Amino acid sequence: MFLQLLINGLIAGSIYALISSGFSIIYTTNKFVHFAHGSTATVAAYFLYWTFSGLGIPIYITFPLTIFVAALFGFLIHLVIYLPLKKRKTSSVILLIASIGIMIFCDNLMQLLFGANVKILSIFPHGRGIEFLGAYITPIQIAILIIVLILFVGLWTFSKYSRLGKIMRAVADNPELAKTTGINSVRIQHWSFVIGSAIAGLAGILIALEHNIEPSMGTHLMIQGFTAAVIGGVTSLPGSIVGAYVLGLVENFGIWWLPSGYKSAIAFVLLLAFLLVRPQGIFGINKGARE
Repeated sequence: MFLQLLINGLIAGSIYALISSGFSIIYTTNKFVHFAHGSTATVAAYFLYWTFSGLGIPIYITFPLTIFVAALFGFLIHLVIYLPLKKRKTSSVILLIASIGIMIFCDNLMQLLFGANVKILSIFPHGRGIEFLGAYITPIQIAILIIVLILFVGLWTFSKYSRLGKIMRAVADNPELAKTTGINSVRIQHWSFVIGSAIAGLAGILIALEHNIEPSMGTHLMIQGFTAAVIGGVTSLPGSIVGAYVLGLVENFGIWWLPSGYKSAIAFVLLLAFLLVRPQGIFGINKGARE
């Protein structure tokens, strides 16, 4: 039981980490909470379902196409909705309300286009899984762990050594100082939405392969991703990833003693505990009155 819960926690943490890392990239460069980030994964999952099951496009085309559409979707949200609001010097609260409106609109649009019924994407055959010391793990779950590990190594390398990654970190640390050095902060904000939304698109693909697809899945994903980011430190990309795995493990080990319906409650309790005890998260920096 312990090993099975550990595997389940790592799988859930990997999915949460994709959402929280993309959310963290967007937040650090834009300084507002983009709650519609989870809806990007929903749109990506339904787009994959439509192109593969509806149009019959091969998976080697639908997978990269879905990630591209997710990145484009995030870019258009920033260009069409957020950027005009920011040019009017709109407060972060208004941007937050706008993001919630986008999230509700996307959830209802997916339900209007595809119906409220749960969709199942049958690309790979589902079996019992591979037995390992009494626990079971499916090939798709193994693929999720490997893909997520490769992605996070790539993200770390990109952030640490690429020119764009260094510029994004500079804008995240001090946007005003970065602007005085000639950095186009709007272009960097565009890139943060493109990269963060592409990661959410990958999350949508993996969720569609591992679980079912439903219109409200983005709301649940965003709650888990936001909780994970707060746990690890919303301004820290490694922190948001660590927080996701902490949340995934705590949720799954929590149902060892509690009914499975309490998984969401466990996430809220954990979120509340960190907000009360350590609001900056595990790796976040407490800036005190400057915040």
